[in-house]
Amino acid sequence: MEQPHSCCKGAEVLLNLQPTSSVSIQYHPFFGPHDDLVLLELDEKLLSDVLYQRVTLRGQPDEDAVLCTQSKTYSVKFVGTSNSVFLIPPADCSTSHESGGENYKQQVATASVIKVAPGNMELVEVAPRLDKLKSILSENLYSSDEASMAMGDLYKWGDLINKVQASDDELKAGLQALSAVEIDGYWRIVDEKYMDVILRMLLHNSVLNDWLLDSLVEDKVVSVLESDGFPRKLVYHCLNVYGSRVEEEAMGGGVWRLDARRVCVHFARGVLREGKRKMESFMEEWLRMIPEEMQPSFDMLEGEVLTEKLGVETWVRALSVSSLPTTPAERFSILFKERAKWEWKDLEPYIRDLNVPGLSSEALLLKYTRRSQPSIDVEPGAIVVVSCESSDLVLEESCLTFVIIISSLLHHGSGSRSMPMPMPCEHLISHLRES
Repeated sequence: MEQPHSCCKGAEVLLNLQPTSSVSIQYHPFFGPHDDLVLLELDEKLLSDVLYQRVTLRGQPDEDAVLCTQSKTYSVKFVGTSNSVFLIPPADCSTSHESGGENYKQQVATASVIKVAPGNMELVEVAPRLDKLKSILSENLYSSDEASMAMGDLYKWGDLINKVQASDDELKAGLQALSAVEIDGYWRIVDEKYMDVILRMLLHNSVLNDWLLDSLVEDKVVSVLESDGFPRKLVYHCLNVYGSRVEEEAMGGGVWRLDARRVCVHFARGVLREGKRKMESFMEEWLRMIPEEMQPSFDMLEGEVLTEKLGVETWVRALSVSSLPTTPAERFSILFKERAKWEWKDLEPYIRDLNVPGLSSEALLLKYTRRSQPSIDVEPGAIVVVSCESSDLVLEESCLTFVIIISSLLHHGSGSRSMPMPMPCEHLISHLRES
């Protein structure tokens, strides 16, 4: 073994340690639990963000903290370890040790341990927790009677990043999905009835002034609606919610096109606001509200309405995907309270937007649903799924590849401790049926 180096300083003892060298370990004078010191395990792609302080910890005192980068959110969880991990401070915290006989002394390199870490914090990418954003912004909607509203419970950007566990980019996307708008520095959701008034007035003026809905001149629209008493900011918001800018003008402003699907969905929600309607009655009133320039189709309402057969009548009722929670467990729970069984074509629009890192839509289905035997009133070839908690679950032979079988079923005979032998598929099916 090589002779130890003359007294090194603190953690440098380990940094300079050669492969065949050794080092003495001792307790630091301030050894203790030091709960303010924790180890954090990082993926290499996160290292630069942490080193350059481009991350933040977010969460209220009653919430589990998350770590956010500019674009992603990570849960922070403690992972224990059975190995001892020594934390050794740098430089001036080391000591030296004399050894040898009367005529022989040497200084042995010594590292002073200030804490033994029982584990480390681990980061796992998770979906942003945006349900709280919807909840707090819905407390005080912006309405036509805004002047009489109390100015409490309003939130600026800085308030939102302190309250909502999401990265900046995810929070911006969440605000956009909620059609929120920044008014006087505060982020607000505009009351749907007020948005209805603005949209109807825009469409009314388009008839009066011969405006084409696919080429609305921004300056003209804003000027006319402002003269009708609508705030300029809300007119721009209406154009953003129900249309998109298709052309920029050299002198400012631009040209906008109203989106047929967004306009049609808006009026469908209005028709169904009071409750479910017979299909014929719904279609008649819905089509009457839609501008002549637009070509409506019931397919536009995918993820917005559900149909159901009651006797010989078909009824329509509202169920908007935007009203559902973003947490998969809560989402599936609500969906299966609405219906005990779902055909895939009806269910897919309501789970398409679920964002769970590492899980695809197929993986979510395997986790929260099971496939069931289709009934006679279901279209041929349709896939029917039921809740994992459904009592009328029917397991098909074609789904057996997704079943985890207890290891004892894979043994021939009883009490065997040898390696399990494969069981033929037909025997396994027979065994399960007998069970």
